[in-house]
Amino acid sequence: MAYKASHKFCRIAPRKARLVADLIRGRGVADALTELEFSKRRGAYFVQGVLKSAIANAEQASADVSRLVVVESRVDEGPTIKRFQQKDRGRAHPIMKRTSHIIVAVDIK
Repeated sequence: MAYKASHKFCRIAPRKARLVADLIRGRGVADALTELEFSKRRGAYFVQGVLKSAIANAEQASADVSRLVVVESRVDEGPTIKRFQQKDRGRAHPIMKRTSHIIVAVDIK
């Protein structure tokens, strides 16, 4: 049984968060946490929080934390927040603020 956690409407572009999510897929929980802790990417902070939540969910269900492995780590696209930047002569340039849904699942291997 997989133990899941998610962070919906996270204010980071999915393309950037996927780079971090791909790093931890298939790794042991201890290795994944170490990888995220020392990663310089901003997305590592969000993915690390979701991973810790999934570990806590497994711990709550009396699972052996030392044997946990990240079986699913994905980032889906959330809604885009649309804003406009004012420019000269009454023009406006669109700014798309993208959001993500981060999902991490751990299981005993």
